[in-house]
Amino acid sequence: MLSRTAENLYWMARYMERAESTARLLTMGQRMAILPGAHHRDEWRSVVRATGCEENFPPDAHVRETDVVAYLMLDPENPSSIRSCLARARANGKSARTMLTQDMWEALNEGWRKLDSYDVAEARQQLPGLIDWVKTRAMTFRGAADSGQLRNEGHDFLRVGAALERAQMTLRLLDVKYYVLLPETEVIGGNRDHYQWTSVLHALSGSRAYHHVYGGAYTPWQITDFIMLNRLFPRSVAYCYDQLAYRLNRLAGWHDNRGQSQDSIKAMVEGLESVDSGEIFRRGLHETVQNGIAHTDRLANEIAQDYHFG
Repeated sequence: MLSRTAENLYWMARYMERAESTARLLTMGQRMAILPGAHHRDEWRSVVRATGCEENFPPDAHVRETDVVAYLMLDPENPSSIRSCLARARANGKSARTMLTQDMWEALNEGWRKLDSYDVAEARQQLPGLIDWVKTRAMTFRGAADSGQLRNEGHDFLRVGAALERAQMTLRLLDVKYYVLLPETEVIGGNRDHYQWTSVLHALSGSRAYHHVYGGAYTPWQITDFIMLNRLFPRSVAYCYDQLAYRLNRLAGWHDNRGQSQDSIKAMVEGLESVDSGEIFRRGLHETVQNGIAHTDRLANEIAQDYHFG
């Protein structure tokens, strides 16, 4: 496969996953912002901080929902906004059109300019519906790939991009919780803390899965273990790492060559396998999340080098 085609498939999947993950961040921001005292905690700043976009907001200004919707959902100049991600995913798909099924292309193409017609006021008014629309588009695309695409190296590049982006955004969702909790550690275990932690599960569509594993007990360390270490939950970091290892090993077989990315993901998987229950909280959530983000960033660079992305 041409490196250019592989790169288009990889980034198409990343952009679709990023659009959905940003929508999930907005959902969590909304849920946390309705708590008493949210204005003083600047909950929306934690959302833009988790996306890596905080430098675009004045450090001494209160970040409002209006600002976040404008920048993370609608701004065509922000390459990580939902609007930009959908447009870029379609552009990548158009460049790799022969590798897509008709259903995959229709999932990319249908309504891709929907957000062009919204101003900020309309988007805020219809935000829950728009978030659901974005999530549906991403899930339709994934379903189309699962049901019809050949399981060749093109499919593996698609899955590598999706798993890498999902791992990063799951880590960033945990970072939102860290930054919200940081100024008021004395309320750990209180009602507000409980609501914030369950909001993380809700944003990841993991509430019911968590309940199957832990029952009705909601504790910060169990939720952290579930999101980081559970190998059966498809949005956990461990599951994403397992998928990356599987797909990168398949690509090594297709190309009869192992690169640095295969060695790195092997070490990342082994690193999570060695973590005991509750250890992440004891070590420090923020440090663990930041290390995870750094490792996935490094892995992305290694994948680009190994497969000669431009």
